[in-house]
Amino acid sequence: MYLGIDLGTSAVKTVLVDDAQRVIASESRSLATVLPQPGYSEQDPAQWIDATFATLDALKASHADALAAVAGIGLSGQMHGATLLDASLRPLRPCILWNDGRSATECRVLEQRWPALREVTGNKAMPGFTAPKLLWIAAHEPEIFAATKLVLLPKAYLRLVLSGEAVEDVSDASGSLWLDVARRDWSDAALAASGLSREHMPRLVEGCAPATTLRSELARRWGMVRRPVIAGGAGDNPAGAVGIGAIRPGASFVSLGTSGALMAPTDRIAANPDRVVHTFCHAIPGMWIQAGAILSAASCLAWLARLFGVTEAELLAPLGARPQAPSPVSFLPYLAGERTPHDDPVVRGMLDGLSHGTDRAAIVQAVLEGVAFALADCRDALADAGTWIAEADVIGGGSRSAFWLSVLANVLNIPIHRFAGGETGAAFGAARLGRLAVSGEAIEAVCTRPQRIEAFEPDVALVDAYAERLPAWRELYRPRH
Repeated sequence: MYLGIDLGTSAVKTVLVDDAQRVIASESRSLATVLPQPGYSEQDPAQWIDATFATLDALKASHADALAAVAGIGLSGQMHGATLLDASLRPLRPCILWNDGRSATECRVLEQRWPALREVTGNKAMPGFTAPKLLWIAAHEPEIFAATKLVLLPKAYLRLVLSGEAVEDVSDASGSLWLDVARRDWSDAALAASGLSREHMPRLVEGCAPATTLRSELARRWGMVRRPVIAGGAGDNPAGAVGIGAIRPGASFVSLGTSGALMAPTDRIAANPDRVVHTFCHAIPGMWIQAGAILSAASCLAWLARLFGVTEAELLAPLGARPQAPSPVSFLPYLAGERTPHDDPVVRGMLDGLSHGTDRAAIVQAVLEGVAFALADCRDALADAGTWIAEADVIGGGSRSAFWLSVLANVLNIPIHRFAGGETGAAFGAARLGRLAVSGEAIEAVCTRPQRIEAFEPDVALVDAYAERLPAWRELYRPRH
């Protein structure tokens, strides 16, 4: 038996997977995000621990025998968050999250201090990444910075609590701006530019390698017959890639979670930081991931559901299974700023084309289309880096909507494929990494592609209609700085 724990932004999801790679049970607990000021986004690390322990306690209550047999644990997590710990390894402040935009000034400072940043890290300095957050802390909370002894990404903090050891995998570390992505090791120059050193960093391992073991008292709490090995794990999107077998070139995929991304595994580094294409190490040794990322995807639908006071399912139901034509309304999904291709933390969303005749369905469809258009921007930025997307699988909560996937297929003009259980892809991928850390099996033997349950093919008429709309949609973007 193997456990996969995905520390997401909106929830912790834990899955229990058997040797035949069947999900035996799953549990989820919601997380709350605090927005202290416009553009700020934080979470209390204590709730990550409470939520994770609650999922495991629930699994013990419902599947005690299966949980007792767990041999390996894999972790996946939201990337880029800055969790600052003191000498006693206690958090000094709430974690600054991936969608926090406060450190735009520090990004410019960082690139001035270290001109080789883009070449070495494969990425442009943006507020979402971890390093600029530390410069902001140094400038605005100097007493916190001075007291910081260890900086961890969210899932590394969870691993510290579970095991007592500070360890991170190279895929998650890629999103810090402190990693030399070609060497898959910390960059001393990057750390020095942030006023840090290797002493502030966790030990690095590959995602499928053993990292540590579960504390004995926690193994007893959950009735485990041995102390399970904890794998290196992965950032949420690389873990999702492992979950759907996207481990080699040609296996592109879309993530429709709180944020969104269009990603392609590659066996070479083809960085394009000027177009805000991300280059991260994959959770698989010798592989990388090229990604275009958007800050708001399924969270746009959640926002709209809150606005109308209904569930997301109630919003989607009247739309049916396929669009008949583009919505007369246009939506910019920049509710928390945007990454690819704009790198604009202060831009905000927009609804355009409203009239007295506009109904709720038109607005809902516009929101789904706006996210799809933003992913088309990611597609074009990847193409500029030499990465062409011919088809894509889809993971994340948004994958449940057939209408949305049909829109995606037509906007991107490629086939889109859905899997059963795609919404738990990162947790399942983490469980696979936990298995590899224990068994030492061949990666291809474990990270197989699950069966596709539905394909969404482009419709020529709709492809043309959306292609006509895309230039006008792009014209709506206006930088605010």
